[in-house]
Amino acid sequence: MEPNELRCSLAFKQMSRTANSPLPFKKTISTIAASAARALQATGCAVMLLNSGKEYLDILGSYGLSDMYLRKGIINPHKSYPEIMDGKIVTAPDIIQDPRTQYPEQAAKEQIVSMMGAPVIQRDEVIGQIRIYNRQKRQFKPFEKEFLSTVANFISVVIEKNDLNNYLNTQHESNITQQKKMTSFSSLPLMPIRHPTFSHPSEEEFARLLDFYQVEWLYEPRSFPLAWANNRIAEMFTPDFYLPEIDLYIELTTTKQSLITEKNRKIRRLKELYPDINVRLLNKTDYLNLFAKYKFMPLGENKMEGVHRIRLSRTVIQRRTKSLAKQISSDYQGKEIILIGILKGVVCFMSDLMQQISIPVTIDFMAISNPESSTDSQIKITKDLDVQIENKHVLMVEDIVDTGMTLKYVLNYLSSKKPASLKVCTLLDKKVRRLIDIPLDYVGFEVADEFVVGYGLDYGGKYRNLPFIGEL
Repeated sequence: MEPNELRCSLAFKQMSRTANSPLPFKKTISTIAASAARALQATGCAVMLLNSGKEYLDILGSYGLSDMYLRKGIINPHKSYPEIMDGKIVTAPDIIQDPRTQYPEQAAKEQIVSMMGAPVIQRDEVIGQIRIYNRQKRQFKPFEKEFLSTVANFISVVIEKNDLNNYLNTQHESNITQQKKMTSFSSLPLMPIRHPTFSHPSEEEFARLLDFYQVEWLYEPRSFPLAWANNRIAEMFTPDFYLPEIDLYIELTTTKQSLITEKNRKIRRLKELYPDINVRLLNKTDYLNLFAKYKFMPLGENKMEGVHRIRLSRTVIQRRTKSLAKQISSDYQGKEIILIGILKGVVCFMSDLMQQISIPVTIDFMAISNPESSTDSQIKITKDLDVQIENKHVLMVEDIVDTGMTLKYVLNYLSSKKPASLKVCTLLDKKVRRLIDIPLDYVGFEVADEFVVGYGLDYGGKYRNLPFIGEL
């Protein structure tokens, strides 16, 4: 066995012992990264995991890399060696000159020259990456590529084991009521659990607001050099937050004028040196306006009165709507469909859904009597269709389906008009309240037996304008 191959074999033994040790999860990953780097005689190694929205990579563990390099900025997996996201092993003999390198200047300062990366895959889906770095140009051999790919698979198993342990611990520690609360929105990607140490109470308050409105955030993710002396960094600036969803760095400030002046100076300098970086200095009034500008909340509101918590953020709703529209477009390929909605709650969902459907569509709306505000003794149609649906493909679009009684009535009515096909797409499915079993063809999210408002859903005519869905 060649010396390099022997090192790789010994490294796997060390990794196995590490995986079965009582080390904390991130320490385990970092130790595996160290074993991989030593086996390949590399300068450093980083293991990165995709965030829930797949917009950037979080550092899960590392070895041999400086804190400055690890905090160089957000790594976009679709720009930084995107072939890895396609499941390929990628080598870069000279990353300084490689156009796929996101931060060549930081790599030069770290004296990193070459890189090899491999995908971390679970159930045929890339969930992260492992990359090793060298301080000299290097052509990686086939067995080294095979080794790194195997390490990536090993890391996938360790992650899955950690997820399983977390799940079992949660099940053990939670009572039945808590479990219902935790799983009531099973389709909703959970926000990352963070426990950073904030340097000021205003930062903690801002983070709580971000979590309330389900805005993805990173705390102090990158430090920017602002001045140098004798080829050494003399001054740096680290913004408080980064919001990946809108590609914005945030620095919070108080009303103390001396602090505002100094922070403004640093931000002006940062913009001069890094013109592509989007950064803003905010006080409390500013960041509430920021939330309204990007439609995380209605203008002029902090936490909407009466909303206990946000269940589905605007971003989560939009992602799921796009996914449903893609599936509908595929299923009805080569056909024209008529989207029919019941006023008024479905307006937001219907509007967003139809804009994402890639085949020809016609829309129409119906209205039915409201038992709470009508003197009618039974349900009635108060606004009928304007279009003919006979021999047409009809997709009934609903905001929420609970008992199924209203939907059953409407479907029977539409069926009597002899459409070519009739299916149902609903944003929310409150299955726990179902009285009539109705097949739903496209479902956005399953929800628990809680009263939700926003995104078209109302209570007493209010809350429809909220860009998210919240629990009242």
